[in-house]
Order: sequence, then structure tokens, then C-alpha cells
Amino acid sequence: MTDPRVGEYARLLVDRSVAVEPRWQVVISAQVAARPLVEEVQRQIARRGAWAITQLAWEGSGGAWTREAPDELLAEPAPLLELVQGQADAFISIAAPENVRDVADLPPGRIASVQAANATLRRRTLAMEVPWVVCQYPTNALAQEAGMALPQFEDFLYGACLLDWDAEEEKLRRIADRLERSSEVRLVAEGTDLRLTVAGRSPQVDDGHINMPGGEVFVSPVEDATEGLVTFSEFPATYFGHEVGGAWLRFAGGRVVDAGAATGEAHLLAMLDTDPGARVLGELGLGCNPGITRHLKNTLFDEKINGTVHLALGRSYASTGGTNHSLIHWDLVKDLRRGGQLYFDGELVQASGEWADSLAVTGL
Repeated sequence: MTDPRVGEYARLLVDRSVAVEPRWQVVISAQVAARPLVEEVQRQIARRGAWAITQLAWEGSGGAWTREAPDELLAEPAPLLELVQGQADAFISIAAPENVRDVADLPPGRIASVQAANATLRRRTLAMEVPWVVCQYPTNALAQEAGMALPQFEDFLYGACLLDWDAEEEKLRRIADRLERSSEVRLVAEGTDLRLTVAGRSPQVDDGHINMPGGEVFVSPVEDATEGLVTFSEFPATYFGHEVGGAWLRFAGGRVVDAGAATGEAHLLAMLDTDPGARVLGELGLGCNPGITRHLKNTLFDEKINGTVHLALGRSYASTGGTNHSLIHWDLVKDLRRGGQLYFDGELVQASGEWADSLAVTGL
């Protein structure tokens, strides 16, 4: 018997996240283990008089074809796929891995080629020209990575996703409005003192429309103005199945000028050398989801942990004023809950993960 929460989850994705309208062409990209959710999303789309165009895969990033295709073909989008990316009205991506490291054997160059082939989709989504949402369906692999039994992970996932998103939006807007009035953001913690300029940028909130779970305020920093050091000592960072532990980045003039890691350093440096934009910050995100309180080794959730920030290397969001271009967008999560401080224009707005009273995201 299907968990009744699957139906509620599907309605949330279709009704709120992408708000499907009649006669829309909605692309569902998913892995086969997500079948219960995919079928319920299909039903919800059909009931709204729209088309559900379903693309299923066994593993991430194309699987066997991605491993075998010639380099020049891998980076070139198939004309039919590019047509879909350019003309679809909404996109729903559902990850349901059987193995969270299923693409860990892809070298950095092929990862970049995979990203290049999705340029049309990336342009439309990052500019917020089209509704889109990325989410997950609970699998044993995700539960194991989180250190949980599957029923525990199911409860955790639905607890972080099935929120009163109208109420969460009101809380997030207070932070976004305060950030929009600011020119500089400063992060201070052990091994970290980083300044980012956000003057003239337009912060946005993810209140269940872009990622599910949502629960963040995000903005693209001014590209040439990030200065200082940030150390990601609390949590490992993962990207395309590769894990990097204890990463640190030193910025000058908006660019990473030095970097290292306790583990996985070669992968970190390779990603930084993907293209010129990979050494620039494309995003500052402030995690605010009250249902996410612990690290799962799952970036979709970890970047929303209440009391954390995440910094994304690479491409920025045009919708927030960002102008940085890169084939990568890699979110690295920094935990501020143990003595970290967050300043807007020199004012302490968060200490040890707790917002100032005027910006508190728990309680109204």
C-alpha cells in the first residue's frame, strides 16, 4: 500500500512548486526507484489538463551512455533533448538513487561535458524563466548515507517537505528584505572570516518552489568583491558522487586564489579549474528549514539546515542579479551553530545559528 504522504508530496510539487496550468508540457526526469511518486505526479498533472513527459533513468547523469560516448558528443546536446529543454513549460526532477556514488567514476572533464550539454535548461532555470523543482524520493541508498533506517529517512524527508509553506514564506521574507537593504555580508567562525558584497542584488526565497525541501534565502554576490577565508570543517562536500572533506577557500578580488582540503583535494582543485567562472561565488544561501536539524551527507537537505550558510562555486542566478557563468554550481555548506556569526553591514544578525529577534524564523 502506497504511503499516503506520497500523494501529498506529489500535490505539493504539482500545485505549489511548479503550479501546473492546463495544456502545459511538464517534463518529469526521474530514476526508476521513484515510481510511486512519479506515477502520482503524472496523475496530478493529468488532472490539471496538462501533458506529463516522463524521462526515466537507472542512475544519474546518463549512466552507461555517459561513460562510453565520445568526448565531443558528450558535450553536445542531442537536438531532440535541446528542443525539450527549450520548449517545455515546467520541469520536475526526482532523484531516487540506488547508489549515491553511481557517477563517482566520472572524471572531472566528463562531468563538465555533461553540464555543457544541459546549457539550455540551465539558462532557463537559473534565470527563473520557467517553473522547476528538484526533489528526492526516499530510497535505501539515501537512508544509508544519512545513517538512518528507511522508515526514519522517510519521516525525515516528509517532515522537511510537508510544511506550511505559506507560513515559512512569511518568515523567509523578513530575512530577504533585511538582506536586500544590505551592502555587505560577513561570515565569522573558526578558520573563517569572509566578506561578500551584495549591493544591488535581489535576494530571493525558496519557499517550496525551486527545491523540495525549500527553506532558504539566497542571492548571487557581486562577482569581484569576495574577500577572505572560509573553511568547511564541519561537513564534507559532495559533487557528482565525489566527496571532499575539510575544504578551505581563500578569496581575493572575488576569485579563489588558494584552496585545499583534508581529503579529496585533487577533485576540489579540478573543479576549480573547470573554467574561469568556477573560482567565483555564484550563490550565498542562508539555511532556514526548521525540519532539518542534522547533516545527512545530502546537499539538497544539508544546505537548508537551520543555522547554516552555503556558498556555491560557479554559475550564478541571473534572477538575483548574478552575472557569473560556469559549467559548475557546487554548494558547500558551512555550519554556524557552534560560535559562528553572521553580519549584515556590520550588524550581528545571527549568532551560533540563532537569528536576532527581528529576523527569527521560528515563531511570529
